[in-house]
Amino acid sequence: MATMAPTDTVSSDGELFRSAKALFDDTFVDGEPSFLEKDDGKVAIRCTAAPGRVNLIGEHTDYTGGYVLPMAIGFSTVCYGRGGLVPSSSADVAGRCRIVSSSQEGVVSFSAAPDMTKLSEPKWANYVAGVVAQYVSDVPEGFRLAFDLAVAGNVPLGSGLSSSASLEVSVAKFVECLLGDDASFSSSGRVGSAGPRGGDAAEKAVVVERALRCQRAENAWCDSSCGIMDQFVSSAAKAGVVVLIDCRIPDFEPAKFAGENAPVVVVCNSNVTHSIAGGEYPVRVAQCKTATEALQKVNPNIKMLRDATLEDLEKARGGMDDVTYRRAKHVITENKRTVEAKVALDAGEWEVMGKLMNGSHQSMKIDYEVSCKEIDALVDLAQAFPGVYGSRLTGGGFGGCTVTLVKKEDVANLMHNLKKGYMEKLGKECTCFETSPANGAREIFL
Repeated sequence: MATMAPTDTVSSDGELFRSAKALFDDTFVDGEPSFLEKDDGKVAIRCTAAPGRVNLIGEHTDYTGGYVLPMAIGFSTVCYGRGGLVPSSSADVAGRCRIVSSSQEGVVSFSAAPDMTKLSEPKWANYVAGVVAQYVSDVPEGFRLAFDLAVAGNVPLGSGLSSSASLEVSVAKFVECLLGDDASFSSSGRVGSAGPRGGDAAEKAVVVERALRCQRAENAWCDSSCGIMDQFVSSAAKAGVVVLIDCRIPDFEPAKFAGENAPVVVVCNSNVTHSIAGGEYPVRVAQCKTATEALQKVNPNIKMLRDATLEDLEKARGGMDDVTYRRAKHVITENKRTVEAKVALDAGEWEVMGKLMNGSHQSMKIDYEVSCKEIDALVDLAQAFPGVYGSRLTGGGFGGCTVTLVKKEDVANLMHNLKKGYMEKLGKECTCFETSPANGAREIFL
């Protein structure tokens, strides 16, 4: 399949672009020491964007090497800035990176160097610095990376729609633009062995390597034990396509989401926020590791939890407690549902897809225990509504959003019913929007 990187114009991310540009213009002074000036004394401005995502099915399977079926959404993070490779002898700017965000206060500075370490404060800046650190080894000898960068995003924070990956992947794409094709990924054997840049194989390798670097940044710099899914889909997505990701290889292939009778994806934000770096998320990761170790005792061919079958699980049941058993049961059955969901999408079997989504939510609620009363209320309201094929929790859980497949003609009534019912049941407001598969990481040409 073609994997050429998406590009865009200002119009498609217009509001975010204008916000990031205004922030940049207000923060960074044109007359300060430049990076690599052009003949006219100006430094090229680069602008990139990367989306959040919603996962149709395949939850808490990515960090166990399993399958996920996400798509990018029309909410993004935009990076707007200037920079480049500076001779190491330019002491005033070499390695200097300055960042500012529309959602945070103040300018944060750090140095892009081989020995760079995590920032103690502010924590959000590590999502940027951690990504930059993954590209330092690509910088040619005798040079340092330096930039000024403004960030603006509209992915709801803590909603389970992956605002962090959206930021990381947009920053990664921005750094790649500054380094250029010759330098970016020059230290990566994966990209170097995939053939000339611009070809399908090389561009696919770039998409994968970018995702892996962003995942490493979040794992090591942001103390989050997340899997690869969020960064992968933000890097790889294409408009009109849902992406089946095999998180072990990792690799991906498109699934159809089209046709005359194709449903609409409705995302409903419970407005209960979560943080995947804390709380129950790392507990689930540890429980899956414990389950895998128990399963390996009955089947040494199991390398990751995704290798196990329900038959293996029953054989190993005596070697694990009930909680660990149920965690493993969710992952095993969720992988099966996800593979079946890809087949259902390609065939346009929306009823089958809906039943798989409903089964996924039940498994997350009972076996994985990552839902909450607010999410369950929204799922119950959606599943009982005419025209809905299926509905489930999406994201890490403990709040965040639901995702629902619904017939086109029933979208407006569904969203009205969700808002009304949520208020009646819990006295809270929810936020709903419809979306369709959007493009992944891209440069915005000014």
